Amino acid sequence: MALSYKYWDDCVDPRDLEALWLDPDVSTEWLDVGETRGRKVHLSRDPDGEPYLTQIEMKAVAAIVVSRHFDSQIDLEMICAISEIESDRQPLAEQYDKKAKDTTLGIMQLLPKTADWLVRELGYRTYEVEGNPILLFRPFINVYLGAAYLKWLSNYDGKERSEEFVVRAYKGGPKKAAHKSTLEYWKRYLSVKESLPFRKSLYDGPYPNDASGSGAPVSVIKGVNHTFWDSRASPEDMDEMWNHPDVLKEWSKCGEIRGKVLFSHDKEKRPYLSRVEVKAVAEIILSKHFSTRQVKSTILCALAEIVSMRFVNGVGARTGIMGIDYPTAMWLYRDLGYKAYRVEAVDDLTKPFISMYFGAAYLAWLSEYEGRQRTPQFIVQAYLAGPKNVNLQETGHHWLNFEKAVTYYEPKKKEDGGCSIL
Repeated sequence: MALSYKYWDDCVDPRDLEALWLDPDVSTEWLDVGETRGRKVHLSRDPDGEPYLTQIEMKAVAAIVVSRHFDSQIDLEMICAISEIESDRQPLAEQYDKKAKDTTLGIMQLLPKTADWLVRELGYRTYEVEGNPILLFRPFINVYLGAAYLKWLSNYDGKERSEEFVVRAYKGGPKKAAHKSTLEYWKRYLSVKESLPFRKSLYDGPYPNDASGSGAPVSVIKGVNHTFWDSRASPEDMDEMWNHPDVLKEWSKCGEIRGKVLFSHDKEKRPYLSRVEVKAVAEIILSKHFSTRQVKSTILCALAEIVSMRFVNGVGARTGIMGIDYPTAMWLYRDLGYKAYRVEAVDDLTKPFISMYFGAAYLAWLSEYEGRQRTPQFIVQAYLAGPKNVNLQETGHHWLNFEKAVTYYEPKKKEDGGCSIL
């Protein structure tokens, strides 16, 4: 293989190198071995001369990637343990996969076709690796796509999956997650994970801002950087928000100024929308794009409450405030003609107006699923679990949670206790 890395600077961009220097454990480790900030940083080498990441460096790369792109929703220990097993943390590792008839690459040992699929079908476009597999030898790129694959496996086939399923599926594919061929891999994973020297320790930031506007979520940032509305909404949508009387009142009371409106943040510093903001976004989207469908804003708000707890980046495998994934958004855009907002990457769905727009579009489609006018119970259950998983023989916990969430936006219930959506 002609490719060779001698320095960290050969395989990361300046922003990522700066993020590594800001990790206190990494900077201590580097300074202790004579590295100097502002000069090239040497990669460690094994007895065969192959470059590798130390465990401290591996942990930092995983922490930066997960916090920046996945709102800290993926287990760092899982990424680090898998990197130990797959490559011994060697960025230039290669191994021929007889079953796939292709070569796995990099720290997380990804197949190029898997990386291309993650970019093309699931919208992980932060790094354009499609058709350029050599980029998979770069640590941040490889870990980013490895984490994306783990996230997809965690909600495979629309079901929340266990750690064992995810790890064994990473090794053998989803169909081999319960097969004896992946059992030894799971056992080894548990052993490696248990032996990680930093087990249960947490990265304590801060990371530099992302100039692209997608930003590092503030869940790992201690009072330094915050997530702003203005980086997640167009100027036109921000004008609509400022013109909304309830939003204007709330933002003015909080001292917000045009051009730099902060999201609210929870105690873990994760950005979220207030209920006033959620309702305003829903009302704006519906009035501009769904006025003929008569969808209630309170319904969208209640779904946001259940799906994401109003967190800007979403919760778990669900992206954004409405939990719409990239394939669904692209299907609504391409096949059903919902083109008021363009989705070019999965990160676009962490923008509240875009997420709400495609959430409303999906709700409208479900209301006439298979050419039939559907009941509110069907629509809600289908939105949350998929139209093929609706069970109207019993009310179901989804509907009960939904009815409760509606009360946050419609305090006064109708006398019959019913709820109409359309």
